[in-house]
Amino acid sequence: MWRDLLPLGRHPDSGGYRRYAWTGADAECRAWFAAQAGLRGLRLDVDRNGNQWAWLGDPAAGDAVVTGSHLDSVPDGGAFDGPLGVVSAFAALDELRRRGTPLGRPLGIVNFGDEEGARFGLACVGSRLTAGQLTRDRAHRLTDGDGITLPRAMEAAGHDPDAIGADPERLARIGAFVELHVEQGRALDLSGDRVGLASAIWPHGRWRFDFRGEANHAGTTRLADRRDPMLPYAETVLAARREAELAGALATFGKITVEPNGVNAVPSLVRGWLDSRAADQTSLDTVVAGVEKAARAHAAAHGVDLDVVRESRTPVVDFDHALRDELARILRRDRGHGPAPDRIPVLGTGAGHDAGILSASIPTAMLFVRNPTGVSHSPAEYAAEDDCLAGVAALADVLEGLVDR
Repeated sequence: MWRDLLPLGRHPDSGGYRRYAWTGADAECRAWFAAQAGLRGLRLDVDRNGNQWAWLGDPAAGDAVVTGSHLDSVPDGGAFDGPLGVVSAFAALDELRRRGTPLGRPLGIVNFGDEEGARFGLACVGSRLTAGQLTRDRAHRLTDGDGITLPRAMEAAGHDPDAIGADPERLARIGAFVELHVEQGRALDLSGDRVGLASAIWPHGRWRFDFRGEANHAGTTRLADRRDPMLPYAETVLAARREAELAGALATFGKITVEPNGVNAVPSLVRGWLDSRAADQTSLDTVVAGVEKAARAHAAAHGVDLDVVRESRTPVVDFDHALRDELARILRRDRGHGPAPDRIPVLGTGAGHDAGILSASIPTAMLFVRNPTGVSHSPAEYAAEDDCLAGVAALADVLEGLVDR
């Protein structure tokens, strides 16, 4: 499975992945998912929001156990973020069949659409729509960098954009959702564990900073006469780093657009996106407020106007304690692989996931697989095969414990 999926959407120059929502690469990944479901005799179901579901058993019976993740990527992302959870889900099902595990509950594997938000600027679109956390009207207003709206992109890919929206009936049939994911950090590597459990997702959000100045000639305009928005933007990037360090949090300006974007032109507009995350809401609010205060001061000093727009904000997500404790008990029944039976590492994460979105509607939990470098959202993202297989075994144990009851 890994070998077949690996080349899909991979850029020949960067070696990274560009699997953006509702593109050709996305269609290839969806076809791969459908083929894997077909090989196993699973019933394939594409919901109103474009998420793919593969079912063993009838989900209408209710109390289903679902696992999976996503197949899309950030720009030039790595091979493991998202796909490891989907591949491991199919592999875990294969293992359950090998064991002859009886299914007391329906079992589903899901590929959520547009988790990364790389094309339309909002993460977890597929799961947000399903959970009712993103309205149809707002989704219809999402636009990519080329001015293509989400409805137009969905329609071009053969999906009805007018059908999208909350799907409470589907969620009501799910009793538990478990997402396996490569760790996006080094906690497991430092502790020496192959697999761990998630405790919570840090609160996080995205803010757009629009610095508006005056376009002018780079070769003839005196420095004193310029209203250059690049200057306050650059100072704001440094301010974000200082505010994050003071709060023990994270703040990143990772995306920028410039107009008119000419080498010999003073910009008229610099638009930068701030991504900030912290262990608690107070710390996050402190960082963002500090960055905005600094940005406004720097903009005023250079005669530049500033607009700040909050594009998304996700509160802290504490995963279902009862489900997490049940997974820990299952994993302690060691089969000679994975975590030691007397110690299951539990760790928080600053990364958002579909499991975090769904946690407000259904019991959710996450398993992490060791990442030896901690690198993610990069072509250098990596997990060793033995660790991935330990993740599959742990996921199979968890699913077996949940469905065989």
